[in-house]
Amino acid sequence: MGEITQLLENNRQWSENQKNSDPEFFNKLSEQQNPEYLWIGCSDSRVPANQLLGLLPGDIFVHRNVANLVIHTDFNCLSVLQYAVDVLKVKHIIVCGHYGCGGIDAALGDQQFGLIDNWLGHIKDLAYKHRKELSALNGQDKTDRMCELNVMEQAENVRRSNIIKDAKKRGQTVRIHSWIYSLRNGRVQDLGVTNNDV
Repeated sequence: MGEITQLLENNRQWSENQKNSDPEFFNKLSEQQNPEYLWIGCSDSRVPANQLLGLLPGDIFVHRNVANLVIHTDFNCLSVLQYAVDVLKVKHIIVCGHYGCGGIDAALGDQQFGLIDNWLGHIKDLAYKHRKELSALNGQDKTDRMCELNVMEQAENVRRSNIIKDAKKRGQTVRIHSWIYSLRNGRVQDLGVTNNDV
């Protein structure tokens, strides 16, 4: 059986298992989505938002890109953010990075990778901004700290967006959270910079 054929078979089995455990699962899922959360995370295949938070499909709206960046010229991310805030009326925006992020590692190194170097330039700029703190660290400690700094910076970018400013003017409450996920133990840590006054 080919690799793609196996994926289709996996899907068939998953679908059957869902129907067997909850005959109404797909009927409920096909109704209008109404999540309370927007997750902005990394594209890394080891960080699936639904699974690591124990949520079902439909419970969380998700945007992913390399190194979980929120860039003010990225219309893909901004479109997701606007839809989540203006249409879905999410109550929480979670920016979640992860330790061991390949995008962070690549940005901290000197190797060139092609087109993605332009994307990673945002992380290089952030590393320069925090160069004094980072220069006191080595190896994994430096990379881990950069992962944390990146999450906090991207959450701040969310907060400073016109989308969030407009929501605040309307009296809409949206809380912004900075989280980091550990591939080593499967735990999410709140970095303690939750913005509760937006």
